[in-house]
Amino acid sequence: MTNETKPASRNALYRVSQLMGFLLGARFFVAVLLTFALYVSTFFLFNREESFRNFVFDYKVHFIIICSVLSILAGGIINRFYDKEKDQLVKPFRSRLQNFLKEKYFLTAYVILNALSLGLAFFVSHRVFIFFLIYQFLMWFYSHKLSKIIVLNNFTFVALTLYPFFGMLIYYQTFSLKILFLAIFLFLMLFIIDVTKDTLTRNADKMFGYETIANRLGFQNTRSILLILLIITLIVSLILSIGIGFKNIIAWYFLLTTIVILGTVYMLFRNQKNDKFKSLNLLRLWIFFGILAMLLDGIYHKYPWLI
Repeated sequence: MTNETKPASRNALYRVSQLMGFLLGARFFVAVLLTFALYVSTFFLFNREESFRNFVFDYKVHFIIICSVLSILAGGIINRFYDKEKDQLVKPFRSRLQNFLKEKYFLTAYVILNALSLGLAFFVSHRVFIFFLIYQFLMWFYSHKLSKIIVLNNFTFVALTLYPFFGMLIYYQTFSLKILFLAIFLFLMLFIIDVTKDTLTRNADKMFGYETIANRLGFQNTRSILLILLIITLIVSLILSIGIGFKNIIAWYFLLTTIVILGTVYMLFRNQKNDKFKSLNLLRLWIFFGILAMLLDGIYHKYPWLI
């Protein structure tokens, strides 16, 4: 390799590192997953009457989802800004990548993403504008204050994760007992994931002033709370599987959820090395499988000739 190509290759690597640092800082990959989940749930759960053609050409739906994604990306950036010191301890590799970009670039991106989201929202309607203005304020307030308040941090995190789905529910005005139980199930799963995550970062949270259930009550008491939540989730999943009916793919997903929950309980109480990390990733992966199950179930009922 010549002397001229070495600086060029280093510069390319530096640019790639900057890009990866920004994507991780904005939680781009989480936003991609939430976008996929929003489209699947919107078309196959909230949108019962509209045809696929009408759905594709309904610009308001796409604008609302784009506004959600832009707000989520901005929320990831502001959360990273307030959690920077803690992340250097618990996420050293990610923090190293993010250091390739100056702080002003992250903050500029935060302002631009929020402005684009609000601009698109205003184009749809003033109500959508207010909806996302509240969403962006709550994400900032969560990162600034609420993330350090015990229990409230977990509730707020889960509520903000579900906020865009609530928006689509209001847009289509699709309220039913099934959707209520689905919302309870997803809320419980996300709450359990967030509390389990806090058990992994307990020492760092205590060091930087984050009051969590894990560092206030200790692991034993937190594990008991998680057990209660997992039992409630198991009951809700059984109610959903029976209520939906086993002719539906999604019903089998909820039935299999009981096995996943029992496996999570086993790992939490076995408490061997990496068990908490394994149970956390198992629950995260299972939510992703739930999105796929909803997609397959929706295709099976709306377009059975595709399967």
